Amino acid sequence: MLPFHVYDVFTSQPFTGNPLAIVEEADGLSAAQMQTIARQFNLSETIFVQAPGDPAHTAKVRIFFPTAEIPFAGHPTIGCAIHLAGDDAALVTLEEVAGLVPVTLTRDGPTVQAEFTAPKLPRALPATPNRVTMAAALGLTEQDLAPTPLGNFEGGPHFLYVELTDLDALARAQIREPAFTRTRETAGDTGAIYAYVRTGPVSIQARMFDPPAGIPEDPATGSATAILSGQLLATGALADGTSVWTVRQGVEMGRPSDLRLSVDVSAGAVTAIRVAGSAVKIAEGRIRIPNA
Repeated sequence: MLPFHVYDVFTSQPFTGNPLAIVEEADGLSAAQMQTIARQFNLSETIFVQAPGDPAHTAKVRIFFPTAEIPFAGHPTIGCAIHLAGDDAALVTLEEVAGLVPVTLTRDGPTVQAEFTAPKLPRALPATPNRVTMAAALGLTEQDLAPTPLGNFEGGPHFLYVELTDLDALARAQIREPAFTRTRETAGDTGAIYAYVRTGPVSIQARMFDPPAGIPEDPATGSATAILSGQLLATGALADGTSVWTVRQGVEMGRPSDLRLSVDVSAGAVTAIRVAGSAVKIAEGRIRIPNA
């Protein structure tokens, strides 16, 4: 049997935030076995810890949705780094499929804060759904959408971004067919929609829906928060220098999560992205190894 640990991520309060399963001693597992275990946990992501390719690094990791492997994700990076850091490490370096991800850690009493540097910068994709279709995909009307342009960005993962007018519209959002399928077909087959509201000059409340990945709604999405920097730049919300934003997610699910987004901009372009949050351990145990 393999040891596992469950953390709630992007929170310091148990039973809030985004749950994460961390499976250790995973070196001998095939991708199919990892997928079976991820499907068994049925959380938004499960991360598998292996020996690093470079002994100077902390670990090699692989991340799985219930339905597929992904190259990078934020909440597994934060949760796994806090777990591997133990009581005193200030830096954890993870070898992810998307690239090398350094994570710095700070401590304030029992609370540990981890901050990763995104391995890729956001890249705008040309195709976006029209506003009527996007609104319908969320069970809303076009009047519920803010006047800012829709965004289609990838930075490893791939998300559609839509700003809504207010928190009432955000609370009413829910995936609706057939418009949802049409948005996927228009935007390069991504099923991930990140809806958000500006709640202050540098604060956001958001929801993220990704049913094709087996995630009807995600309580906290670190990768989408990182790639949000592309949308904020495109809509005129970022100036040159360093901006620090707070992002609240998961409220409508009863799993409130808090993320911090730091973005460096130079000459009108994003040059670095960092996402930070806490995590708290809530469970541990051992799981059987599936048949190969």
